[in-house]
Amino acid sequence: MMLSRRRVLVPAAILALTVMTPAAPLVAAEVNVYSTRQPFLIDPIFEAFTRETGIAVNTVYMKQGLIERLRREGRNSPADIILTVDVGRLTDAKAAGVTQRVDDPRFSEIIPAQYRDGDGHWFGLTTRARVIYASKDRVAPAEMQDYADLADPKWRGRVCTRSGSHEYQVGLIAALIVHLGVDGARDWLAGVKANLARKPQGNDRAQVRAIKEGQCDIALGNSYYYGNMLQDAEQAEWARAVNVIFPDQAGHGTHVNLSGMAMTASAPNRAEALQLMRFLVGEAAQRIYADVNFEYPVRAGVEWSDLLKALGDFKADEVDLSVVAANRAAAIRLVNEVDYDG
Repeated sequence: MMLSRRRVLVPAAILALTVMTPAAPLVAAEVNVYSTRQPFLIDPIFEAFTRETGIAVNTVYMKQGLIERLRREGRNSPADIILTVDVGRLTDAKAAGVTQRVDDPRFSEIIPAQYRDGDGHWFGLTTRARVIYASKDRVAPAEMQDYADLADPKWRGRVCTRSGSHEYQVGLIAALIVHLGVDGARDWLAGVKANLARKPQGNDRAQVRAIKEGQCDIALGNSYYYGNMLQDAEQAEWARAVNVIFPDQAGHGTHVNLSGMAMTASAPNRAEALQLMRFLVGEAAQRIYADVNFEYPVRAGVEWSDLLKALGDFKADEVDLSVVAANRAAAIRLVNEVDYDG
């Protein structure tokens, strides 16, 4: 009889609790992203992820101050993942203690070793090449083949670049330090400075515009800007005025840098964050990166966009980008020593 009564009383108690207590709202699965990547690029990827998994992606876009914000928020930060560009920002985030190790074998299977942190704190998603833009009318392609050519006195007064202290320039100089040593990189940088047509200024697109307008004949820039310029009615004229040259094909290869991801140290939605990270190295997301922003997927076998195919295959420098990042401080010192921006 006792057993029988307990079988009746327990469901009755549960029923009473259900009637007396308001139903708790269902919380949808979500993941929070802090990103320096512009929304037009990553939103299509996040929308595809949500359609596939049902997990909502909340994004905070910030042009700068990402690491500082994570530091201020500390353990209470709602961020699960950071997305950013340049290996220096990724290594800085790790050094600041705002990321955590992610031990997932698929990342080591998919992402080449030189494009991921050895301790599993950050992972590359795409690469972008630091190419030479050269005037179609005034520079024969055979004349400009290597980064070293930019320092040749024959180009005196014909080279344009952005500030030497910008992270894209610093990354290239740091890579040259790895290959040439500090003295060799200093000589190269001083040679490029001597060849400048104007004081370093503007962004990478501004250098291509300067070529179109006849202010210089040669410039450095990231490869994806070429595709972006072709999508703009005004800037397409700038892009059509230049050839895209992948330097050092007979040597170390063209310098590349990264866009990448890391899981934050706080990560309140770790399981969902890992799902998104896995999705970002999947074929669908990697193809979106290639199509929307003309970047090179880190995942082998993903088809490039038609524009990237048109630019042709190239040999990328295989130096470990962690080593490049470790030489950024030395690169900045060289910029100051030769008074590059002066």
